Amino acid sequence: MKVAAIQMVSGASVEANLAGARDLLSQAAQAGAELAVLPEYFCLMGHRDSDKVAARESPGDGTVQRFLAKSARDLGLWIAGGTLPLVAGDAQHVRNTCMVFSPAGERQARYDKIHLFKFDNGRERYDESRVIECGAQPVAFALVDASGHSWRIGMSVCYDLRFPELYRGLNADVLLVPSAFTHTTGQAHWELLLRARAVENLAYVIAPAQGGVHENGRRTWGHSMVVDPWGEILGHKDEGAGVVIAELDPARLAQLRLQLPALEHRVL
Repeated sequence: MKVAAIQMVSGASVEANLAGARDLLSQAAQAGAELAVLPEYFCLMGHRDSDKVAARESPGDGTVQRFLAKSARDLGLWIAGGTLPLVAGDAQHVRNTCMVFSPAGERQARYDKIHLFKFDNGRERYDESRVIECGAQPVAFALVDASGHSWRIGMSVCYDLRFPELYRGLNADVLLVPSAFTHTTGQAHWELLLRARAVENLAYVIAPAQGGVHENGRRTWGHSMVVDPWGEILGHKDEGAGVVIAELDPARLAQLRLQLPALEHRVL
């Protein structure tokens, strides 16, 4: 199955971001991808944290959700929609949500980011909990590709990557990690963590990211990539908008799990 990890440098205009995403999704479809994964915050990287609150949607209705459903239907793609802001338990917060749509334009899965990023090195400060309400439920879904092979796809978002117990519980063949890593933390840990999650779970990892300098002045690390279950990088893009295409091979996945049955050796 061909897959696409889509890298963006999203800005403060939802309309412009959706137009850019549609162009990149079209490129993915033209390259033969069956599944395309957008990065975290693909629809909005605002000037203030509160911009997410102003753009929030209700589940099942909204500009971004309609865009994802229509794009999936028009392009004949499975689309994992990075993240978009959904209504939360109060008016000051949103859920940071990844929604998956089938080629029929139907929503197949929803995952609300569980782990919320907080970082302060004296120069950069982030605290997602100020405007984001965390989720609580791990999510995986089934995707049957054009050859008839069924893949179990596990969902996560960005900072979740630092919590290996989440991925262990997903028991997935493919792990999705749409992200917007900071340049500082990405340079230090992004590739290391992605390859570790792939190796320890003997699973493919699709990791689309924000990659560049945004309108709000924030710089994200980029380096979107697809990693195979042996930790090999199958495709990679440093910075700027673009599409990373890679092939997932179920025979290779089965072979690696047979020759190194580590998942069967779990004790704790």
